[in-house]
Amino acid sequence: MKRFFFLIKHVLKKLLIARLFTSYVVNDKTIQEDINQTIKVRGCTVQPDTLKKRFEHLMIYYPDFAFIFFWRIKRKNYLWKRGFTKAVPCKIFRSTKIAGGMVCYHPFATVINAKSIGENFQFRNGLTIGNKSNNNTMIPVIGNNVTVGANVVIIGNITIGNDVVIGAGSVVVKDVPSNCVIAGNPAKIIKLK
Repeated sequence: MKRFFFLIKHVLKKLLIARLFTSYVVNDKTIQEDINQTIKVRGCTVQPDTLKKRFEHLMIYYPDFAFIFFWRIKRKNYLWKRGFTKAVPCKIFRSTKIAGGMVCYHPFATVINAKSIGENFQFRNGLTIGNKSNNNTMIPVIGNNVTVGANVVIIGNITIGNDVVIGAGSVVVKDVPSNCVIAGNPAKIIKLK
């Protein structure tokens, strides 16, 4: 009997995913970039290798991806969301503009409040991106291809360049140039790319 209910749930989930794909993914390049980047970074293989199958795979097996998907479609109270995200405790401010290709790993205890974030942004748990002195005009701008480790704090009216890796536990309160690896508290350049 348990197996029967599991199969029914799985079939319903696949039907819902097909509808979500048609309604939101087919005509949204940003979501398509998120799908392709997540598949690439996580090393997933799906057969047949189509956008629809990639989306289905990520929605079923990666609640972190499902969280980003529901944030993108601006449906935070979507009726079936909990069946995909398992209540991922993460907050991304609606005012934050994030380009395609975003990938998250275990986004628990994450808060993101930035002016903008470029494409192919990767982050891990415990990330805080926010304002300084409770002033929402003093929030960061983050470039393309930025990878952020766990438990990082990025605050203030700062700019982080392109192709930057931020080490776990770093506190970033000053501008960061492109093409470098930073770490520490306060974060400093430890390697140029």
